[in-house]
Amino acid sequence: MTFQPGTRIGRVERTTRESSVLVELDLDGTGQVDIDTTVPFYDHMLTALGTHAAFDLKVKSTGDTHIDAHHTVEDTAIVLGQALRQALGDKKGIRRFGDAWIPMDETLAHAAVDVSGRSYCVMTGEPEQYNGFTIGGNYPFVLNRHVFESLAFHAQINLHTRVIHGRDPHHIAEAEYKAIARALRAAVEPDPRFTGVVPSTKGAL
Repeated sequence: MTFQPGTRIGRVERTTRESSVLVELDLDGTGQVDIDTTVPFYDHMLTALGTHAAFDLKVKSTGDTHIDAHHTVEDTAIVLGQALRQALGDKKGIRRFGDAWIPMDETLAHAAVDVSGRSYCVMTGEPEQYNGFTIGGNYPFVLNRHVFESLAFHAQINLHTRVIHGRDPHHIAEAEYKAIARALRAAVEPDPRFTGVVPSTKGAL
């Protein structure tokens, strides 16, 4: 089974006093990305996410980054999760589960995804000594948890991410984002043995 191009698209806009975010997402894209969150390292991570998930992904965000990157980064993850949930539709014909191992030099990360309709996020293995570290002078390492939790909650997916080992915070974050991307790519792909069927004994996800 293949999904028709243009049928699994999410588009969500969200504006608050802290940020303004637009996300457009096509699950059946080719990894074409257009990212501008005004947080350079986050742009780098979302570019990696869209590319390795093979999603066409457009993200435009502005916010009170003169105070901190936190609001813009987290709010963008919220909207990305909402767009992903919208694009998934009734989830008929997808594989539902996906996982990926990503090595990046000295770092190894693993992610597992269940497009379950139930929100849950588990993160383990990030070195605690980097919780006060800011990557590239603009992205606090600790925001990884906020991004992944917000994505899982608003997309209504079960997401587990593990850092097996790593010593460079840039490599750790990038390996995590790429692992999540590849796990999502596998989970939302068409499964020819579930054509037109929701992959659940309950009949709904």
